[in-house]
This record gives sequence, structure tokens and C-alpha cells, in this order.
Amino acid sequence: MSDTVTIALRFALYIDLMLMFGLPLFGLYGLRGTERAANTVLRFRASVAGTAVVGLLLSVAGIVSLAAAMSGAPLTEVSGAALNAIVSGTTIGTVWLVRMAALLLIAVIAVMGRGGSSLWLGSTAGLAGVAVATLAWSGHGAMSDGAFGSVHLAADIVHLLAAGAWLGALLAFAVLLFRPTDRMTPDHLRLAHRALSGFAIVGTVLVSLLIVTGLINSWMIIGPDNLPALVTTQYGWLLLAKLLLFAAMLGLAAINRFRLAPSLNTALETSDHPSAVSALRLSLGLETACAVFILALVAWLGTLAPPSAGV
Repeated sequence: MSDTVTIALRFALYIDLMLMFGLPLFGLYGLRGTERAANTVLRFRASVAGTAVVGLLLSVAGIVSLAAAMSGAPLTEVSGAALNAIVSGTTIGTVWLVRMAALLLIAVIAVMGRGGSSLWLGSTAGLAGVAVATLAWSGHGAMSDGAFGSVHLAADIVHLLAAGAWLGALLAFAVLLFRPTDRMTPDHLRLAHRALSGFAIVGTVLVSLLIVTGLINSWMIIGPDNLPALVTTQYGWLLLAKLLLFAAMLGLAAINRFRLAPSLNTALETSDHPSAVSALRLSLGLETACAVFILALVAWLGTLAPPSAGV
């Protein structure tokens, strides 16, 4: 199977699982009381159920593609023996089973549970966090052994969870702000402003976690002796592009927090909010685009050997 298909599957799985984790998590810290009820502000039940089903399908496709790559067989001719050897005989297979179990439980809870309640949101976010954590075993975070490897893997898991929380918040803000004009009532805009302002502390924590764990991962994957290779290898160029996009996200997030969110509050007081909403929509759209491109680069980077491997 081509690297393009592998990267596409990884990219789709990253987005799906991170949104499944980040959106209900946002419901816990970003909304209050009846605002969390299903379909009142955000359609938690539909989004969680949909991402769980898609996650199951993508995970099956991923394990089949891995078996095809390891056995050298075409994707349509992967044998049951090859699949069983991976699922029952490798760490990746064990982690895959954990993810599948988490996704199945999420699907059941999404259908049968009381969508939007604090318990429902906490349960789905917790199980989705487990699913997101399993992604660490498909990247460079699981390439080392011993204490060094444990630190690396833990940093990678925290990095993935922080990224998922941020991506889920971006989707939630997009749903809150990209609405038809007749549904952008003053009450709804006040809710959106409160959610944006309330994200300040959570966002600061997420950014701090991303920076710290990103530095740990980079140190362990590349190391200081291989820094010059960042400008001479494909892995290095992609990593630098990821860092530039992350810096752009930080700049846009700062603009949202210190300029655009206060401007929306001022506009609400004067009943003149269209321009403030448009500015926020543009900024959030750009920030989301950066996040999507970063995940595409992460999916690509996971298929490449880092400079420390002698590339």
C-alpha cells in the first residue's frame, strides 16, 4: 500500500479521535447546566456517536493496512493469519484492541446514555482520551525502551491529549460562531463570549503542555547533535513547517483572547456585533486551518525516520 494512503488514514484517525475527545471535554469546562443538554448548544450525542463509528472503521482500515505492509500483500488480499499475528502477537495489536474496546463503549454510551449530562460528557471524554492515547504507539513515542522510553511515551500521550482538547475547543467555537444570522441572538453571543473568555485559563494550560511535551519529544527523537539535519532532511523541513504553523496558532489564539473577544463584548454592549463576529470567524477559521495542516504533517512525520536514525 502506498505511503499516501497510510498518511491519509493516520491523518483522518488523528482528527476523528481528537474531536471525539475534545468536544465533550469542552462541554464540561466551557458550558453550564442546561447549556450542556443534547442539541441545546452543541450536538454532543450525534457528534460523539458519529466520530466513534468513523473511528472504528478507520482503526480497522489501519490494522489491515499495517498487516498488508508487514506481509507484503495487496490491501485486498491480507490474510486472517497476518491480521491475527499482529493483533494477538504485538504491542500495537494489544493497543489496537484497547482502542476498539473504548470506541465500542463510547458508541454504546452515545446511543443509550443521557447525552449532555456531566456524567455522560465525562465518561465519553475519558474513554475518548484512552483512544487518543493509543495513537502514541503508532508514532515515534514508542520507539524507545526502558525509563527513557516511558518518559518519551508519556510525553507523547500528554501532547496528543492537549492537542485533542485544543482541536475540540476550536470546533466548539466554530459551531457557536458560524451560525445563520437569525440564530445569532444577543443571548447566544453572550454565551459564545463567555466561552471564549473562559477558555483563557484552559488554553494557557494546553499551550504550556504542548510546548513542554513538544520539547521533550523533539529532544528524544532528534537530540541536540542532529539539529543541523533539520535543514537538510525531509523530516526536518516538515518539523520546521509544523513549528511555524504552531507559532501562527499561538499568535491567532493571542489575538482572539486579548483583542477579538473583548471587542465582541464591547460590540454586544452597543448592539453592533456583526463586524466583531466576522473578525472572530476569520481568526478561528485560520487557527483551525493551521491545526488541520499540523495534524497532516504529524501523520506524515510518523511515517518518516528522524535524523537521529541516520537519515
